Amino acid sequence: MSIPTTNDHPSDLFQRYKLNPILKAANWPYQVNSVFNPGATLLPDGTTLPLCRVEDRSGHSHLCAARSANGFDNWEIDSKPTFMADPEHYPDELWGIEDPRITYVPELDQYAIVYTAYASGGPGVALALTKDFRSFERYGVIMQPEDKDAALLPHRIDGRWALVHRPVTASNAHIWMSYSSDLRNWGGHIKILEARLGGWWDANKIGLSPPLIQTTEGWLMIYHGVKHNASGVIYRLGLALFDLNDPECCLKRGNEWVFAPTEPYEQHGDVDRVVFPCGTTLAPDGDTLRVYYGAADTSIAVATASVRAILQWLKERG
Repeated sequence: MSIPTTNDHPSDLFQRYKLNPILKAANWPYQVNSVFNPGATLLPDGTTLPLCRVEDRSGHSHLCAARSANGFDNWEIDSKPTFMADPEHYPDELWGIEDPRITYVPELDQYAIVYTAYASGGPGVALALTKDFRSFERYGVIMQPEDKDAALLPHRIDGRWALVHRPVTASNAHIWMSYSSDLRNWGGHIKILEARLGGWWDANKIGLSPPLIQTTEGWLMIYHGVKHNASGVIYRLGLALFDLNDPECCLKRGNEWVFAPTEPYEQHGDVDRVVFPCGTTLAPDGDTLRVYYGAADTSIAVATASVRAILQWLKERG
């Protein structure tokens, strides 16, 4: 398929789809306020499935799946919410569920959905498993508030499951990794990427964007940095690479951001100046990466990149 892209500079690592945004509230089969921050996966038949955060008109969020043969258009959207908050059984979901990240786990033959559960105590990390995005096995909150921006690695590391997540303290927000033997009880917490200080684009607050991407060179991380300035905040994306066998070990980290809110649909919305990907898909060629992201907390867009080009950029600038 020939993919029309915008007039991004040819040297840019990420090329936006020309017809962005690809999913908006107006596309939904029921009344909603906004759709954004989708997890994403490829189903066995090649169908692209983004699991979208959908905010209703009460202000609370749920998750809804869409499906497309090519990952760009002709979307089939579930006629009702796919995965709703269940505060009666899971009180930590009282104010909604948000920002899913999907990892296919071969050992379980299931998709692990790690998402944010939101209630009066703040955001926490929750987990559910599914085979078909129709029925779900809930594990509830696995990381207590305040914690979010989490995703599971697709296989065990030294016999333990590994989770990337972003706890928050009063002064900073760094990216951590934790381990579990049963997906319910977690320990071995270790900081793997620090927010920088001062005037950096990723100073003070960072977080995982999509789940880590396994490459021949290591685990590729796309992460977001939150820059505070006189006019508010701006969310941009950066890159880091971690050792395949020891994912606590950061091998490379770029100093510059690589993707920023520059298009009108990214600059203006419910939350201005935000690009926030929660999912990617990798084509059968093993190189073509599609990044599905929320734009200004209002709509969903997609950009395409080359894994080889990203790794080369990190080799040169990391």
